Amino acid sequence: MPASRPLLLIALAAAPLAHAQEIAPRPASPQACTSITSNAARLACYDRALGYTPEDTRAADLAAEEARLSQKQAQEAARTTPAPGDTRVIGQVGDFFKTENPEAALANAGRGSLLDSRWELAKDSKLGTFQLRGYKPVYLLPAFWTTDKNELPSSPNPNNTVTTPQQLDSGELKFQLSFKTKVAEDLFGDNGDIWVGYTQSSRWQAYNSAASRPFRETNYEPEAMLVFRSNYGIAGWRGRLTGIGLNHTSNGRSDPLSRSWNRVILNFGLDRENWALMLRPWFRIKEEARDDNNPDIEDYMGRGDATLVWNKDGHELSLMARHSLRGGDRSHGALQLDWGFPINNLLRGHVQVFDGYGESMIDYNHKATYIGVGVSLLEWF
Repeated sequence: MPASRPLLLIALAAAPLAHAQEIAPRPASPQACTSITSNAARLACYDRALGYTPEDTRAADLAAEEARLSQKQAQEAARTTPAPGDTRVIGQVGDFFKTENPEAALANAGRGSLLDSRWELAKDSKLGTFQLRGYKPVYLLPAFWTTDKNELPSSPNPNNTVTTPQQLDSGELKFQLSFKTKVAEDLFGDNGDIWVGYTQSSRWQAYNSAASRPFRETNYEPEAMLVFRSNYGIAGWRGRLTGIGLNHTSNGRSDPLSRSWNRVILNFGLDRENWALMLRPWFRIKEEARDDNNPDIEDYMGRGDATLVWNKDGHELSLMARHSLRGGDRSHGALQLDWGFPINNLLRGHVQVFDGYGESMIDYNHKATYIGVGVSLLEWF
């Protein structure tokens, strides 16, 4: 296959994402949005043109807190039979916390926050179902280099242990595509949305002409998630999102290179100003021993991860950490640092550094350091 053809396929696959509202650059003015025919996309364009500010989020949070206090005051007043002289005082307290529409204020808590911008958590942020949305970062890293090639992938299952070394280069090309769409919203009153997502990441030995430039590893990750808006405070952070999902990840290969697992993943999202934190503990769905390609994967790929993101002035830094949550010989983990920065209105630079176990499924129990440099169309936020 000519070297240019896979690059063309990558570009074609990424093209639909370029039309999602998160990928497009900020319009020069709101008038630039008038030609967009899709109502949801046009609204998103106006949001980008006008921008959300921290003051918007704080105002929504304040209104939600006042609505919560108003409801609490009303409940207390209903349980108490006041003396005639106390009626006026209680009325004054209720008026102080009164909002025009307490239910709407509570439903719009966190509007304009980082997590709201990606998950449409607030009532007025929802853009409907079956609209293409960004999910995880979308990038192309033409330079992706490792300190330790895994030429003999292994597993405790003898059917998944390679005995003949693969001919690999230390340098390759990596790219990732990721998107999601909402298939149902407001399942529980004005809360509870179902999203389905898909992420694909590939490592291509594009410079390995001696081995006919093979794709060394591609990971496929479809998932479905039930996501709820939440609104609680902890140490200056606001808990915005609570979710649960089913996740399948595999490399789609035959033995001995096949790797896969299925998980139930919990998701807790918090943010504050320009920061977001996502905590994801997970539970593996066990398989029959004879069919398990990687029976010890939890001790390497971990039992949960945490991703901390900082986003400001077009720059975004994210740090992912995961660990097996076990000690001794079962203690393994990984760190990944990503930095996205502006190049022009269409492209962003992207630098990625990974150290630890499980950079990909085939390398789940292989430790190495990887460094990648390239461009991105979409970051976390």
